[in-house]
Amino acid sequence: MGFIKEFKEFAMKGNVMDMAVGVIIGGAFGKIVSSLVDDVLMPLVGMITGNVDFTTLVLQIGEGEEAAVLKYGVFIQNIVDFLIVAFCIFLMLKGINKLNRKKEEPAPEAPAEPSAEEKLLTEIRDLLKQK
Repeated sequence: MGFIKEFKEFAMKGNVMDMAVGVIIGGAFGKIVSSLVDDVLMPLVGMITGNVDFTTLVLQIGEGEEAAVLKYGVFIQNIVDFLIVAFCIFLMLKGINKLNRKKEEPAPEAPAEPSAEEKLLTEIRDLLKQK
């Protein structure tokens, strides 16, 4: 019974719940990025490169049923997907780090009250100056 209790405590911690939300949002974000790449960017890139459809770019090695088909066009699209996601995550982490840095900066400290010894030494110094 202890194992189940430990797992429940672990699963209910804030970090795990935050991670779960991040995974769900990340999945949805991945679909948006895939659509951006597949439906917007790659057609433009294809148009620039002479109406090339990257999803149809393949390299067939061998013939017949034993032929291997390398779909390098789809691989290129997946690389573009990855680069866009990585860039967005980089920007997001950069912003979060900037906010955390501002929180960590200590407020300027007010001058500390001099100790009794410092006050006494100051009085002695002032008396010596007067003589």
